[in-house]
Order: sequence, then structure tokens, then C-alpha cells
Amino acid sequence: MQEKETILTPEGLRKLEEELEYLKRVKRKEVAERIKQSKEFGDLMENSEYEDAKNEQAFIEGRILTLEQLLRNAKVIDSQEISSERVTVGSSVTLRDEETKEEITYTIVGSLEADPANAKISNESPVGRALIGRRQGEVVEIQVPAGLLRYTILRITH
Repeated sequence: MQEKETILTPEGLRKLEEELEYLKRVKRKEVAERIKQSKEFGDLMENSEYEDAKNEQAFIEGRILTLEQLLRNAKVIDSQEISSERVTVGSSVTLRDEETKEEITYTIVGSLEADPANAKISNESPVGRALIGRRQGEVVEIQVPAGLLRYTILRITH
């Protein structure tokens, strides 16, 4: 089975690498120490400290495997690949809502880095998907659960 490519910005790659390093170097040791200490409390069958530590260890090891897989399949968006001509992953796009006339700027990122609260939207989201490949000045209509959105692309930067 082919693994899905993970699209990341350089910042997103750095964050995943830092998390992986932290889990391997710090959290693994902390949990191992907790397991060791909880074994000293006696009967492991009725030892909630031991159970909690073992569960946390399983979670950490699972997250490490996930991060390693994501990083193996990472495609980092090179800032040289980002054009100001067309919207791509890594572009910052300033839009004008044609109904309210409000302006909003989104950065298009891979799904792992999506953070709508900070105006980072996934290239796989309805809005992100509709913007990819579009040019400045185009009017884009996007069907979302709340209805039809109409945006004019004012600026594309990177």
C-alpha cells in the first residue's frame, strides 16, 4: 500500500522534527522512570500508577511511529516553488468576501499544519481546494456547509 505524501512548509517540518526529538529524548525517559517507580509500589495488577504509565508509554511510542512515518513521506514546499502568479500550498492569499466586503488573508498549508484559528487552511479543505491554481483578480465561488461563498482574490504572496 502506497503511503500518503505529507505536504509541509519548512516551519511545519521543523515543528514535527522538534516534537519527535522531544518524545524520543525527554518523554520516553520520563515515562520509563515513572514505570520503574510505580513497580516499587507492589502488586502490578492493582497498581493504577503503573497502568497509567504503561498507557502513556504506549501513546508516546505510537506517536513516535506516526511522526517517523509522516517525516518519511514529507514533501517540503520550497519557497522557490511558491509563485505569486497562482495560489499553491505555501501561498498567502488575501480575499474579499463579495457579500460582506470584508478582507481576509489565509495561508494555504498541508492538512497536518491546518490551523483555522490562525488563518492557516488546508489545501484539502473546501476553501483551500477551490483556491489552488487560481490567479489574482479571479472570483471564486465555494460551496460550504453554510452556503455559497464568493471571494475575489486580491493578492497572492509567499
